[in-house]
Amino acid sequence: MKTQITTFVKELIVYDLILFGSSFLLFILLIILGILLRQKTAIAVFVVLLSFSILFLVPTIGYIKMHNYLYKHSTELLSEKKLNFNNAIVVKGLITNESKRFFNKCSIKASAIKVSTNSFKSYIYSFKPIVTSRITEQNIDIGESREFKIIVEPYYYEGDYNITIGAKCN
Repeated sequence: MKTQITTFVKELIVYDLILFGSSFLLFILLIILGILLRQKTAIAVFVVLLSFSILFLVPTIGYIKMHNYLYKHSTELLSEKKLNFNNAIVVKGLITNESKRFFNKCSIKASAIKVSTNSFKSYIYSFKPIVTSRITEQNIDIGESREFKIIVEPYYYEGDYNITIGAKCN
């Protein structure tokens, strides 16, 4: 957990700091306004609840939306093959930098997920993959497409499965 937090903090950019700082400043201002309006209880309670929702929702949603815009990319599954002699699946894909920024690194993840005829079960299975593997691609230029190969192992499941791929770039 500690390494995840330090990695998150190290990968923050200036826009993230501006977003977090401005939402905290707005939270403080609305709390002060709620204190000043304490004679009007309903308005004061509304302002305080609004300030706490701004404190938690704006940084979270803003961070996700901003990074989806700044580091826009697409991943495409080209092929997958289950190896007979080894308990593994070879996944080939393509990642494309669609943003206006240079990617220093992209962490690409491939997961094998159980499939069921019941749509509700399939939805639940998507939260707990059978197995997941990751690789890192370095230095992807603006507009560049790069092929990658991930070996998903150890894979012991004999039933039907789907492969999903995703990436996080910065």
